[in-house]
Amino acid sequence: MAGLTEKEKMLSGQLYYSNDPVLKRDRDHAISKTRAYHNLPPEATKARLEILENLLGSCEPDVEIVPPFHCDYGYNLHIGHHFYANTNCVFLDCAEIRIGNHVFLGPNVHIYTANHPLDPELRKQGLENAFSVIIEDDVWIGGGTIINAGITIGRGTTIGSGSVVTRNVPSHVLAAGNPCRIIRHLAIPPRNTPVS
Repeated sequence: MAGLTEKEKMLSGQLYYSNDPVLKRDRDHAISKTRAYHNLPPEATKARLEILENLLGSCEPDVEIVPPFHCDYGYNLHIGHHFYANTNCVFLDCAEIRIGNHVFLGPNVHIYTANHPLDPELRKQGLENAFSVIIEDDVWIGGGTIINAGITIGRGTTIGSGSVVTRNVPSHVLAAGNPCRIIRHLAIPPRNTPVS
C-alpha cells in the first residue's frame, strides 16, 4: 500500500511538507480566485458568489465577505447561512474551518489552523501540521482577533476585539483579552425566539 500524500497528511493532522508541489498548486489556485474576487466591483454580487462557491468547501448564497480576504486553500473553509466577514480577514485553512449560521467577523480577524513543531530541527525541514477550528452558530468575533489552531468557539458567544484565542471558548459568554478569557456569562435566549 502506498504511503499518504502530503495533502492527505495535512488533512489528517499529521506532520507534512507544505512545499509539496500539489499543495503549492492548490495555494496558487486560491490566490488566483481571491484576486479575481477582489477585482470585481461591489455590485457584481452574482459573480462574487460564483467565485466563492468554486473556491470554498461550502458556503450559502447569503455569504458576504468584504474584500480583500485571504485563504490558503479555500476547500477547507465551510460557512453557514448569514455569514459576514469585514475587510482583511485571513483564513489559514490547512485543516477545516467550520463556521456556523449567523456568524459575524470584524475586520482583520485571523483564523489559523496551521501549527508548527516546537522542535526547531523539524521546522528547519519544512514540516508543519494543522488542526481544525470550529465556530458555532450565532458567534460575533470582534476586529483584530486571532483564533489559533484546534479551537472551538461555542454557540452565542462574543469575542472582544483584539483577542488572542488560545483555548476553547464555551457557549454564551463574552470573552476577550490576550490570552482570551471569559469576562461574563450571557443569557441564553429562549429557543422560540425568532431570528431575523
